[in-house]
Amino acid sequence: MEYRPLGRTGVKVSPICLGTAFRSQEEEQTCIRVIDRAIDLGCNFIDTALYGQGRSEEVVGKALRGKRDDIVLTTKIYGTLGNGPNRARLSRLNLLAGVDASLRRLQTDHIDLYLLHSFDGETPLDETLRALDDIVRQGKARYIGCSNFAAWKVMEALWISAEKNLASFACIQSQYNLLNRFEIEPELMPLCRQFGIGIMTYSPLAIGLLSGLFRRGQEPPPHTPWSRGENKGMSPHKYNLEEAMDEFNDRIVQTLVDIGQRHGRTPGQVAIAWILDHDEISAPILGADLPEHVDEICAGLVWKLGAEDRALLDEVSQRPAPRKFA
Repeated sequence: MEYRPLGRTGVKVSPICLGTAFRSQEEEQTCIRVIDRAIDLGCNFIDTALYGQGRSEEVVGKALRGKRDDIVLTTKIYGTLGNGPNRARLSRLNLLAGVDASLRRLQTDHIDLYLLHSFDGETPLDETLRALDDIVRQGKARYIGCSNFAAWKVMEALWISAEKNLASFACIQSQYNLLNRFEIEPELMPLCRQFGIGIMTYSPLAIGLLSGLFRRGQEPPPHTPWSRGENKGMSPHKYNLEEAMDEFNDRIVQTLVDIGQRHGRTPGQVAIAWILDHDEISAPILGADLPEHVDEICAGLVWKLGAEDRALLDEVSQRPAPRKFA
């Protein structure tokens, strides 16, 4: 497996990061087998968070017994377990309590990459960054970063860290796929390129929409988030299934199918290869609910997208610029 740099940290990570939300897998031993299979195939990058009220971190902790030292482990913080008024947000109080709780669930003494799961407009950013700096200095986290931050907020955080000599963001995590290029391409990607910040991308297959397993007007396969109605789109607050499967997006899926047929690859493998053809990306996060899902993902990593196919996907997925009125 060809490993990639995590920004300018010097850390090398596998070209995919295993996401462990396991939203469609309730059997714990199967979840552990998924993690074991990914590690056996060379994946050294694992992402978790407070998914399932802490279940995800607990499962990862069990799976990594005896394997922890070889893994770059990422988890995230925003809300913490409980119902009190201070159990959400990125206050110093919540961060210091939250990191200790995550360490207990993960059965480890440190987190390699600790990410803010979302932006908090109610807590001063310098308070959050000072708390993260203390967490790093205490050895509870090696690197810090953020998820779902606007570019100008990432820039503000970099400025505060530089001015106050605090630990600085080493990586961001944002949604990125052929159906959703606008979140990082215009501003975040150039910013991260300039300052050497790694990029992890989630929903690389748009929760299965880019897998080619179902098309516009077809019923989603059983036992998926789409069929069970658990998600109203790629992210619950952003899309719904009808919008996601419009004619424009179905043309993208058809292009993935066509390219895949020419090269003996699945549409999902082609979609991931398109993401990995961006040097700024450290790793897309791939959720897998069965070991065979991991096999398919890793089988595609030996293949790289050609220049003509990359240009075709760039073209078909480029939405027209919004019309401007005088």
